Parts: sequence; structure tokens; C-alpha cells
Amino acid sequence: MKLLEERILKDGKIKEGNVLKVDSFLNHQIDVELLNLLGKEWKRLFEKDNVTKILTIEASGIGIACIVAQHFGVPVVFAKKTQTKNIAGDTYKSRVESFTHGKVYDILVSKEFLTPEDRVLIIDDFLAKGSALEGLSKLVIDSGATLVGAGIAIEKGFQNGGALIRGRGIRVESLAIIDEMADGKITFRKQN
Repeated sequence: MKLLEERILKDGKIKEGNVLKVDSFLNHQIDVELLNLLGKEWKRLFEKDNVTKILTIEASGIGIACIVAQHFGVPVVFAKKTQTKNIAGDTYKSRVESFTHGKVYDILVSKEFLTPEDRVLIIDDFLAKGSALEGLSKLVIDSGATLVGAGIAIEKGFQNGGALIRGRGIRVESLAIIDEMADGKITFRKQN
């Protein structure tokens, strides 16, 4: 998506360790108008899949997922990174490693919010090594729901996550794929 690529070039900042900061518009301060356009695009891409739930992981994915859910007219479920008193009863659990935070989390979703009747679209801000997407996919599979695919705002194509997830037969629609971040420059993959 050209608009997202242009915004990354304008406002994104490359940090040490292949970290791309887009917190001025995507995952700290949020440009709602931009997210609305992203949501519209994912709706176009997945409109024939009869999505009944949007699934994401706290915290950065929640804002994006909420906007996307408005386009589909469905609820958002987000995997929590910590057990709280609010989550009572049975849960689906999975383990993910955060590339950005360098931590491993046990993520969980209450079983009442993912059911075998659901058709789930996963939405997240980044795809790097694929751990979050893999963990979210496991929650969907464990619930017996149908995973229709994943919508990713920014994929780091130079890391193995996208290839790993696609290799498992999961449809991934990334709106901007970065092939290289070097010497302060970002190179995007040409997409159809």
C-alpha cells in the first residue's frame, strides 16, 4: 500500500537492531485516518472470508484491530500477556517472543470468546520473526475456529517470519513489506 510506505519513509525511524519506530502514527500516537484506510484495504482483501472475529495481541495491535473490526462489523478479541482477575475460567494459551521487547510471554484468550463457529482474521502492526503471529494462530487452532488469514501493517521481509507463516499455509496480507533497512534507508518489496 503506497500510502503506508510513504508514511513510513516520512515518519519512520530506524533504530539499532533492525527496529523500525513508527510510534508517531501507528503504535503509540495513532493516525486514525490512516488506520481507517488500512482497515478498508483489509476489508477488501478478506471480504469474501465471512470474518466473525478480529484477533490481535495487546497492546500495539488493539487500536488497529478496532478500526478494522468496524469495517467488518465484528468484535475484537485481544490476547492478554498476563493473567488477570478479569479472566476467569478456561483459557487458550500460547507462548510468544517479542522481537521488539526481547521478552517471552504466555498469551491467553478466554475460551468464551473464540469458538469453533468463528472465522478469525488476525490483525497486527508488525511481522518480524513470526512469533506473535504463530502464537495467535495456535490460539485459533486450539479453539477449533477457522483461521482465514492475517493482516499485517508492516512486515520485515528480510526476517523469516513471513516465509515461516506462509509456509504453514496461512494467508498473510501485509500492506507494506520492507526488504531492507540499511544505512538509514528503507527498501520496500514491490507488491501487486
